[in-house]
Amino acid sequence: MTIIPFDPPHVTQRVSCAVYKSRKKADTYLYVPRNADLDKLPAGLLAVFGQPEFVFDLELYPGRTLAQEDVLVVMRNMREQGYHLQMPQREYLGLQRPF
Repeated sequence: MTIIPFDPPHVTQRVSCAVYKSRKKADTYLYVPRNADLDKLPAGLLAVFGQPEFVFDLELYPGRTLAQEDVLVVMRNMREQGYHLQMPQREYLGLQRPF
């Protein structure tokens, strides 16, 4: 897997998001902008992820610590593709994300 560094000095905004867990895949979470229309997510993503189950709302900002993800990468993915998929670390080894 190729890691692309992402550390823009100009990112200072906050992003409100909702976090959902997968009912199909253990330790798999989906970050989306708060109040996002989940029906607009890619069909392939939802087929693998299953019906999203709401966990909590979260405020993201540069410098915030997340348990398993780089907050700037999460913010970038939400901005560029409308979501961020967090998979268990063991599934990252030697694999690229499917979406």
